[in-house]
Amino acid sequence: MTIDFWSLGLQAVNVLILVWLLSRVFWRPVATAIKNRQETANALLSDAQTAKTNAETALAELTAAREGIAAERDTMLDETKKASERAANSVLANAHKKAEALIEEAKLSNARETNALRVELTSHASLLAVDIAQKLLTRLNTPVVQSAFLGLLVEAIGQLSAQDRQALMEAEHAIEVISAIELDEEDKATLTQAVGQALGRTPALTFQTDPELVAGVEIHTPHFALHNSWQSDLAKIIQALSHAV
Repeated sequence: MTIDFWSLGLQAVNVLILVWLLSRVFWRPVATAIKNRQETANALLSDAQTAKTNAETALAELTAAREGIAAERDTMLDETKKASERAANSVLANAHKKAEALIEEAKLSNARETNALRVELTSHASLLAVDIAQKLLTRLNTPVVQSAFLGLLVEAIGQLSAQDRQALMEAEHAIEVISAIELDEEDKATLTQAVGQALGRTPALTFQTDPELVAGVEIHTPHFALHNSWQSDLAKIIQALSHAV
């Protein structure tokens, strides 16, 4: 077999020319296009990654915001609940205080009314008892009782204090002797003598009767009185009972 080197050389030249043409005309534009496509794809991938990152960041921020809103809502609900409980407790405490005040006021009012009623009943009972005693004592108003009161008055005149004696001396011409029943001349003389001894001179006495005394003999002046009767004793009893209520 004979090898035609010229033909082989021409074919080799043709191949080289074809490779050169392909590399110049076809392969470089295709490579450039592929490179551009790759760069575009990389840019798109980069943009997509950036968008994904931004989306993830936005999602995280949104999630955090939602969690913050939820936490804030829970806080607000908790504060509202606590405020409502405080308000309810305050209203309940005020209502309790008002109820206690009303109960206490009712107790005080009831106590005052009870005390007032007790005082009134005691006063009525005291007056009734004194009235009954006065009526009973009126029946005992005898000369013997009158003589006893006369003796007590004479004794009281002898025991007058300096101040009372001075008051009696200043009213020398206005001394009244008041008795439950009319005194006889002997009793009048006895009293005149007793007052005279107290004053150091014989006085001018005026004698009157007053059944309201029940029994007894008293001396009255414009500024002095020497009480000595059952009426005076009953008045003291009423006063003592009133203070004891």
